[in-house]
Amino acid sequence: MTVVADLLLPQLGETVTEGTITRWVKRTGARVEADDVLYEVSTDKVDSEVPAGFAGILTEIVVAEGATVLVGEVIARYESEGAAPVVEDPAPRSEEPTEEPTAAPTAAAPADAPADAPRTPKRTGGGRLLSPVVRALLADHGLDPSKVPGSGLGGRVTRRDVEQYLRDHPGHVEAFSPIRRRTAQHMVASKSTSPHVLTAMEVDYGRVEGARRAHGPAWKAAEGRSLTYLPFIVRAVAEALVDHPRINASVGDGELIVHRDLNLAVAVDLDFEGLVAPVVRRADRMTVPEIARAIADVAERARSKKLVPDDLAGGTFTVTNPGQYGTLFQFPIINQPQVAILSTDGVTRRPVVEVDDEGNETVGIGSVGVLALAWDHRAFDGAYAASFLRRVRDVLEANDWAGEWPAGDDGP
Repeated sequence: MTVVADLLLPQLGETVTEGTITRWVKRTGARVEADDVLYEVSTDKVDSEVPAGFAGILTEIVVAEGATVLVGEVIARYESEGAAPVVEDPAPRSEEPTEEPTAAPTAAAPADAPADAPRTPKRTGGGRLLSPVVRALLADHGLDPSKVPGSGLGGRVTRRDVEQYLRDHPGHVEAFSPIRRRTAQHMVASKSTSPHVLTAMEVDYGRVEGARRAHGPAWKAAEGRSLTYLPFIVRAVAEALVDHPRINASVGDGELIVHRDLNLAVAVDLDFEGLVAPVVRRADRMTVPEIARAIADVAERARSKKLVPDDLAGGTFTVTNPGQYGTLFQFPIINQPQVAILSTDGVTRRPVVEVDDEGNETVGIGSVGVLALAWDHRAFDGAYAASFLRRVRDVLEANDWAGEWPAGDDGP
């Protein structure tokens, strides 16, 4: 028996209420198998590939590319053989997500507007119909829509029309991608919200180097990746937060929300096309090897588009790691509504003063790098930030890392 069913826009995250269909991968009349990528959707949280939750024929596309609809609205219809399928929310595959711990406020609808009124493209520029994607692209480049020739139905301006106009007139112009636009908006919002302060401190990574030399070769052979400084730094951060809990916190409405667990957001570069910060939950309860595996897992899933919006939610402290490019130190922007973000910068070999147990000084060669903490001056003061960073440094320089490395744990 052939059954015709409605396809609804799924729930794409706890705080997501709407999405813009950016591309239909399958077209009307196409045969679709379960888990085939069906369409791509853009929300204020993430750009995702959404897999089909059915096998059958896509009979009708209700929502065109570029249109914005509410979660739960019909976006397409399909035929399925057998009993009517159970409608479920397929987990989207993330494409270009970005960390947004708080959702932007949504303008309320007019009181006399029906709750279920369908969303339609707005008219602008001489009454021309423009989709949300086209409006945003025009606004990003300050273009008058009446100047752009339209190739769509009835002369409607499409995204390709705008991109072609940009190529023909302003010269080489790269339109902001959705992730670039969202990142710009939230970085500006963060700078206008938090009074940013930078505190930086040098660290001697000698003891960490000893652990990396001891365990690095076996680790790389077993895991397929190098043992970096990052999991050691995260472990030191977790210990320092025990004495400085107000750094593992968020700003609320006139209050500081101090979190019990460390849900670590790790900045991941997507081939220079964007930046996301997936969350490693309860990092404070992990050993160095466990932290290293957890960070590698979220980074790999981010780059292979397998994150979902909830992977980006609930972070309490963020680490960004430009040190792989040899940076001296970087002043990062706070990931709202958190109150601090740590930049782990380049580690270099250079002369250092070494002091023995009797106070005698000699010059040796050490592995030295800078840790830079950007923090929100609303939440605490400079002495507190400096004390926290000193504690991180002391743990890195003095800890016996063998205790963090259970016997035989050099790989799975």
